[in-house]
Amino acid sequence: MTHASSVDLPTVRLLPKAEARAIRHGFPWVYANELVTDRRTRKLLPGALARLEDASRVPLGLVAVNPASKIICRMLDRDPDAVIDQAWFAARLARALAHRDRLYDAPFYRLVHAEADGLPGVVIDRFGDLAVVQPNAAWADVMMGPLTAALQDVTGVQTVIMNGTGRARGLERLDEKTAVIAGEAPDGPVPVPMNGATYMADVMGGQKTGLFYDQRPNHAFVAGLARDAKVLDVFAHVGGFGLAALANGASSALAVDGSATSLALAAQGAQAMRAEARFTTRKGDAFETLAALAEEDAMFDIVVCDPPAFAPSKQALDAGLRAYERVARLAAPLVAEGGYLVVCSCSHAADLTRFRNASSRGIGRAGRRGQIIHTGFAGPDHPLLPHLAESGYLKALVYRL
Repeated sequence: MTHASSVDLPTVRLLPKAEARAIRHGFPWVYANELVTDRRTRKLLPGALARLEDASRVPLGLVAVNPASKIICRMLDRDPDAVIDQAWFAARLARALAHRDRLYDAPFYRLVHAEADGLPGVVIDRFGDLAVVQPNAAWADVMMGPLTAALQDVTGVQTVIMNGTGRARGLERLDEKTAVIAGEAPDGPVPVPMNGATYMADVMGGQKTGLFYDQRPNHAFVAGLARDAKVLDVFAHVGGFGLAALANGASSALAVDGSATSLALAAQGAQAMRAEARFTTRKGDAFETLAALAEEDAMFDIVVCDPPAFAPSKQALDAGLRAYERVARLAAPLVAEGGYLVVCSCSHAADLTRFRNASSRGIGRAGRRGQIIHTGFAGPDHPLLPHLAESGYLKALVYRL
């Protein structure tokens, strides 16, 4: 779907009480309770384009509308006469690519980080000549054709996979689906070089796009501590911290995860690095495994806990903070004197202060004392939109105990 002119587009209007100033200053969303939702607006199809006006009928820009979502409008372009076509996508993608080309010497990175890269609700991770697109907003579903064509043209990728799964699509009332949009699906996991390690990304059936690029700088920092160290990597997924540590001289790494599939990919990565002799895996519930390791009097120089989002929403915040405290309490006894405990949170609802307090409380309840030597965030291929706190979700704390 493209449109040659925006003259015939419908108009949607903010309520008089809505804060137009926030939109003018760069906030990218309009919530359903801020918009005049008359019968005409409610009839718009999810993903439809419209001109947005303030209550005084002053144009604010071109938006994508989804009457089924609490985020009813997403700002696409400040120019209300913009044409959303392949050329428009190409300009946004070229700008995103120029930044990543400065950062990395190999084409493995997050290419588009949604609102922060000017493509609301769209995540694109690049794996060499393959890209995985997560269209987490209705308009991106509708526009997959011109988006894919522009993506191939700008980057030269051969294969484009759509991963339409996850919580964000549910909030937009979108169906879950995964499909090969262009090219051919790989016949196995894709090897990804990062921080000297090799990771195996399951781009067709893995979590999110198959790999978490956001932790790259935190992997690197911890790997810098890992020479001759015995490392425990809990919630390891495909071996994120453990494999980076092995690549930087760790004597051993034990990866713990609830998914046998993820651990098998981690083991393949270790094999590809010729580090399999120093790498072991243990399948099980993370909390139970931490407790069992304590019973076994296991001790490590570095313990890393990188769990899924325990507080994905404000409603889940209190329970999530208790879970982060519990992780730190169970992990701290496994850290050797003078060793390091690394705890991470990808919950945007739990801000840095709350997460740090919960983790420090857990360490104290374990009878340990720690100093924070590093606070890490997502890498620069995950830019932060200043107006949108949600885009700064990742926190990593490194304690020396």
